[in-house]
Amino acid sequence: MTIGICEIEILIYESHSLKEKRHVIKSIIERIKSRFNASVAEVDFNDIWNKSVIGVAVVSNDQKLCESAISKIINFVDNDERVEIITYNKEIY
Repeated sequence: MTIGICEIEILIYESHSLKEKRHVIKSIIERIKSRFNASVAEVDFNDIWNKSVIGVAVVSNDQKLCESAISKIINFVDNDERVEIITYNKEIY
């Protein structure tokens, strides 16, 4: 069994309140869940209105598949015009 995890720190452009931030983050999380079948949650900066950290986990029996899924998720978030990736950390176990 192979587990891929990633923390993606993002800056949210369209957010001027916590309500707007939650709308953007919830949209991104739900789209990742449905498109990539991954476990996703907001894991840090819950009370800051323009910044967030999204945690992603993928489980597979193939290491290359985990690496590919994590990379595709990072690219997916990077292509969202509402946010900018500040940094990300990925690990494969």
